[in-house]
Amino acid sequence: MSKRYDIVILGAGNAGFGVSQVAHAAGKSIAFVESDEFGGTCPNRGCTPKKVLVAAANALHEIELAAEHGIEVGPAKLDWAKLIGRKNDMIDFIPGAMEETARSRGQVFRGKARFVAADAIEVNDERIEADNFVIATGSITRPLAIPGAEHLITSDDVLTERTLPDQVVFIGGGVIAMEFSHVYARAGARVTILEMAPQVLPRHDTDAVAAIRAESERLGITIKTGVGVEAVEKTGDRFQVHYLDGDERQFVTADRVVNGSGRIANVADLDLAAANVKHDGIRIEVDSTLRSVSNPAVWVAGDALVHSAQLSPLATYEGRIVGQNIVAGASLEPDYSIVPSAVYTVPALSSVGLNEAEAERAGIDVEVLTSDMSGWFSARFYAETVAWAKILVEKSSRKIVGAHLVGHHGEELVHLFALAMRHGISADQLGDEMYAFPTFAADIKSML
Repeated sequence: MSKRYDIVILGAGNAGFGVSQVAHAAGKSIAFVESDEFGGTCPNRGCTPKKVLVAAANALHEIELAAEHGIEVGPAKLDWAKLIGRKNDMIDFIPGAMEETARSRGQVFRGKARFVAADAIEVNDERIEADNFVIATGSITRPLAIPGAEHLITSDDVLTERTLPDQVVFIGGGVIAMEFSHVYARAGARVTILEMAPQVLPRHDTDAVAAIRAESERLGITIKTGVGVEAVEKTGDRFQVHYLDGDERQFVTADRVVNGSGRIANVADLDLAAANVKHDGIRIEVDSTLRSVSNPAVWVAGDALVHSAQLSPLATYEGRIVGQNIVAGASLEPDYSIVPSAVYTVPALSSVGLNEAEAERAGIDVEVLTSDMSGWFSARFYAETVAWAKILVEKSSRKIVGAHLVGHHGEELVHLFALAMRHGISADQLGDEMYAFPTFAADIKSML
């Protein structure tokens, strides 16, 4: 005899917990299905453990700058194994704690789910039916169809290997590659990034990327853009990565080759056709309320969506919207116009809203306010190696439509710009605000 629930949540990460928070409060019967760690990618294999490594890179950066403050220190050496151990100590409790929370909200099924009907799945040969299914299965590393792809490691491996490689190649120059390359380089590894697109971080503002690229190259990171990787060849204990740069074939040797090509929706094994869920193998077609266009019992949230950014807070936000739409019969639609984010290089690249190219495509007439802040007192106090900002202001309304910062504690300041954008605070009003001085936040006056 099958079991039936109001809501079955496939995946126990941020999106799934966002759904369950709303549904549990409304008294709905819930079942979670999870085949891996509870909590999903972010706390176990993504943002949280990654930030432990980034914090170490920040410490090395501060040591590098010590002489600027008249402080004499010897050469710094990072014990990579101890760093990974520290990371493990900080996150080991998370899966158990998250599973306990899930069990407090509903039934838990451990295993892989697959649809067997429009209103039913199977997990370990057990049939489970529901009025609503939420696909919150997250994402997986994008597979690369090149000879030798089996030799690639992923960000999961970077976070678990206890030996620091001497030389690393990233195939792809997205967020994962840029963040981990800064950690590796500051720890003493030689790093090369091979990116097919004309720039690394292709979705970010061109000038902001140029600023962080210059800082990356100052660290000794080699960045090749507009190149095509042709093969990865194992040679003894090392690897040769063969690539085409223009008309010239070249190769680079490495101890580790990391797949930095990004992540795709983890939906291939769900047998979506059995539930009449329209999809193309990766993208599930949803309407503006995140509901399947072909099966009204199916919803999608988090990294399993393709049209929104793969960000942990966004997954929780989407999960809550789905939860409210199910519980209250609402037709809420997510608003993606104001989503602050950061690429945790050292220093970070932070952004919110439109970049310059997007503003132009949208037909918004903007004033572009660009600041090289490296000579400002606030940057000089801390001997910042890069401090840069670009703020986009709509000329007619004086509303801020985009902000992009490199360094200058931009990963914190970006939230002030996001707050102003969300609540209609104009650039003039934000600039007229009183700030503690001297602080990085006080420089917002000069950025505007």
